[in-house]
Amino acid sequence: METNRRPDRPEVPYWHVWTDEDGVSRQNRCRMGNFEFASISSGAAPSWIGKPGDPARRVIVLVLPVGWVGEWHENPEPQWIVPLSGRWFVETMDGTRVEMGAGELSFGNDQSTRPDERGQRGHRSGTVGDEPAVLMLVQVERGAAPGRPCRPE
Repeated sequence: METNRRPDRPEVPYWHVWTDEDGVSRQNRCRMGNFEFASISSGAAPSWIGKPGDPARRVIVLVLPVGWVGEWHENPEPQWIVPLSGRWFVETMDGTRVEMGAGELSFGNDQSTRPDERGQRGHRSGTVGDEPAVLMLVQVERGAAPGRPCRPE
């Protein structure tokens, strides 16, 4: 087995919750692919390093109890949502509902939605199953960009 061969450049999938030009929240499956093969620190073996492009502003850990539902709301700021344990769902205004668990990523960027005929805006989210969902949120310095899913890194 060849140990000095650099592995193929990875692609990491994520869900992008975004606002279209009509103010409707939507979700698209996207992929991060801007990785560099390098050492993260002196003495560490090289690995693929990806930097999604936006400086982090704040890191928050949420524990959503069993049965928790956050009715229609927008993400407070653009943020990466990293499930650590349990399962949760996100439903957008276009009717798309996605369930995620540990190891799956979502980028919440649905600021500036417009209320629909029922007054709902943004998305609703909640826990799935019989255990709490533990989520890490990494809020970033990115402004809302309506009409642009899978924004380049």
